Amino acid sequence: MLREFKRPQKLMGNAFEITVVSDDEKTANGHIDAAIEEIRRIEKLLTTFSEESQTNLINKNAGIQVVKVDWEIFDLIERSLRISKITDGYFDISYGGIDKSFWNFDKEMKQLPDPDLIKKHLKLVNYQNIILDRENQTVFLKEKGMRIGFGGIGKGYAAEMAKRMLQNRGVTSGIVNASGDLTTWGNQANGKSWTVGIADPDNSRQPFSYMNITDMAVATSGNYEKFVVINGKKYSHT
Repeated sequence: MLREFKRPQKLMGNAFEITVVSDDEKTANGHIDAAIEEIRRIEKLLTTFSEESQTNLINKNAGIQVVKVDWEIFDLIERSLRISKITDGYFDISYGGIDKSFWNFDKEMKQLPDPDLIKKHLKLVNYQNIILDRENQTVFLKEKGMRIGFGGIGKGYAAEMAKRMLQNRGVTSGIVNASGDLTTWGNQANGKSWTVGIADPDNSRQPFSYMNITDMAVATSGNYEKFVVINGKKYSHT
């Protein structure tokens, strides 16, 4: 008999939950283990917190020299630049220069960043200064001090890659929920579409709305998870 097997796991600094439909608990757990390892592999590639990561290497060599990278990183950057063009730069992975050092929305953030310093660093945010060379498989950031980060695309990419791995392992139905970046395929164990609840920002334990989906991805972001209150005013990443 088909059942749903779920496992929450902290990955990429976020709460993930992986669900697979299977008739055997041991098999299901093996699939979930493999999906977790795939997400950890992607985290190592994309993180800016590890000295060894290729993303960190690109940032370290900004304005200095080109960096040869794996095709996976190259393709993801290329895809990000296409999205930047489509959105006229509203999506831009070169935001890294003003990321954690200014806006981190955690307990360490006690004051607002200096507006003049932000203006100075904003000059470094420009996706057109990310130079890709497909022939040589290299990435180059034109300006010294530039930084890229995959905060806007990394979780969704990891969820999608975990889904693909599970499908290749023969899992016909499941969900990978990457803390609001959620991808689904197939149906629930009872044959019905997956039901996704969207949390109410003013009461995150209550659903604001429901959606029935399958073979589809949904991304949500709320100001009730990452925010700080400074001088009585709420500031969030959204």
